[in-house]
Amino acid sequence: MARHVAAAASEIAPGGRKLVEVAGRAIVVFNLAGDFFALANRCPHQAGELAKGALCGLVKSTEPGVYEYSRRGEMIRCPWHSWEFDIRTGQSWCDPQRIRARRYDVKVARGSELVEGPYVAESFKVAVENDYLVIEI
Repeated sequence: MARHVAAAASEIAPGGRKLVEVAGRAIVVFNLAGDFFALANRCPHQAGELAKGALCGLVKSTEPGVYEYSRRGEMIRCPWHSWEFDIRTGQSWCDPQRIRARRYDVKVARGSELVEGPYVAESFKVAVENDYLVIEI
């Protein structure tokens, strides 16, 4: 699998998101408390742009009138028809067995790990002797 630099980690604050293009694909990168996740910017229902969706949490109910709200900001709601997807997995909550948003792996890498570059500065040993700079070549 090819690796692509999408953005600097510092560009996406915790709780934020950024729409990027990678290899011709529109991908939304999310920062959930310092962990990064990426989904295709396309709802599998009718292709709504997930980057424009509202962040929300997970609502569960064990019985009528009893609700539990958890995972605040870890779900994305499609702006077209309100289908909700787990940002961590891409799993749909309207049909979790069949429908998922396309998920991409995201890793944070130091710049020096990605590209060392073809340019290396030539260096020389320098010493000070009686107030004269001496360079060894």
